Amino acid sequence: MDQKRIIDQTEKFVRESLKNSEGGHDWWHTQRVWKLSKYIAKNEDVNLFVIELAALLHDIADSKFYNGNEKIGPRRARVYLESIAVSEEVISHVVKIVEHISFHKGINPPEFHSTELCVVRDADRLDAIGAIGIARAFNYGGFKNRTLYDPSIDPKKYKNKEDYKNNTAPTINHFYEKLLLLKDTMTTKKGKKIARKRHKFLKKFLKEFYREWNMIF
Repeated sequence: MDQKRIIDQTEKFVRESLKNSEGGHDWWHTQRVWKLSKYIAKNEDVNLFVIELAALLHDIADSKFYNGNEKIGPRRARVYLESIAVSEEVISHVVKIVEHISFHKGINPPEFHSTELCVVRDADRLDAIGAIGIARAFNYGGFKNRTLYDPSIDPKKYKNKEDYKNNTAPTINHFYEKLLLLKDTMTTKKGKKIARKRHKFLKKFLKEFYREWNMIF
């Protein structure tokens, strides 16, 4: 099977797999990350086939929806890719990207690095900031029945991934605990440029949020 047919088949597989997913981690999120990954990778010396497969499969089984189990996603990606006879070299690289793309992986020293990972990771993190990032944050907060904001609960700086994963704080705290930190984690030139603009939008939103919360007219 040629690469285009593999990508087309993978798109259909992911669409079907994520059709009932939470709105911030559904097919449309994956599609945006896929498109952003291709945009960031353009004119770069990277393996675009690996990037596209990793972008499509990066959230095939997000651990947040599987009781924190981080093995299901990479395993599901591997089983699928093996079923369509993708080479082991490509499978191994894609699976490593799926394993290391999450934000909490950056809390501890990285175990794996590749330029392809940088591309897909930047694309994934870009979708967590800006207007869509705000929408996704509150959608997930609602899904988890979290409060919008509680002035008595301060944001935290997490020392390990377990503390981060077990967080139940209000959604506004998530802006300080993750979203506002993402701009400085970008590693690609295009990712950094897009992140600067979306970061400004986050700060503008927060300013207006507090004005309305505190009834400043």
